[in-house]
Amino acid sequence: MTTGANEEILRGERFAFGRNWSRFLSVLTETRIRDAELSLRSMLEVDNLFGKSFLDVGSGSGLFSLAARRLGAAVTSFDYDPQSVGCTRVLRQRYFPDDPLWQIEEGSALDADYLRSKGQFDTVYSWGVLHHTGDMWRGLANAAIPVAPGGQLFIAIYNDQGAISMGWRKVKRLYCSGVLGRMIVCGLFIPYFVAGGAIGDLLRGRSPLRRYLEPTARGMSVFVDWFDWLGGLPFEVATPEAVVQFYRNRGLHLRKFVSVDGRLGNNEFVFVRQ
Repeated sequence: MTTGANEEILRGERFAFGRNWSRFLSVLTETRIRDAELSLRSMLEVDNLFGKSFLDVGSGSGLFSLAARRLGAAVTSFDYDPQSVGCTRVLRQRYFPDDPLWQIEEGSALDADYLRSKGQFDTVYSWGVLHHTGDMWRGLANAAIPVAPGGQLFIAIYNDQGAISMGWRKVKRLYCSGVLGRMIVCGLFIPYFVAGGAIGDLLRGRSPLRRYLEPTARGMSVFVDWFDWLGGLPFEVATPEAVVQFYRNRGLHLRKFVSVDGRLGNNEFVFVRQ
């Protein structure tokens, strides 16, 4: 791990995202990969990505880099956390060993010069990443740099819930404060998540066990998502209107939007540079 990231984690300012993603690789299945592919095809409104270039800004587990590569794109992946970079390399070695059309690097979404050095891409992808950089609006601006003319920017950003979001930020700070903080947060919220999910499943006539055995949306894992949410520092939020206006001012126009309707979670956006 880079010295900066390591120091941030030790100071309680950053969640160890890469360590959490490494757990996800042990439960990665073909079904999860296909769900990730479906997410990309649905939001980008394409059948495949053959002949296209794809930049994964904050590749995390590497799942969506893998999905884009399987859909035919030439992929460049990077992440700030070297453990996340390592996860992405594991997936490349597992599914596309020594593939020259999948490049993986360590880099920061806050480094504008680094983004410029990557050139231009048909699709720039950053799902649930830029609000964890510590400077979300700078990250959002930098993510637009490598979008080619006619290219798309697919991002997801935490919805701004006002005081509720402020409360969750305090929870995350407690989680990242040390072992005792993690024990307190997990002791309070994991039973809450389990009970809430079970009640919801029973009301829908569904077995509560299915949520732990099957992929969540986009092929993810409920357990990995829980810890990512509880510990995910840095943490920022934005209203959909603010994000849309921010990119409109930079020459990118909204093509597709999926809202969480004011609830907890990520609003999804696809912008196009015209």
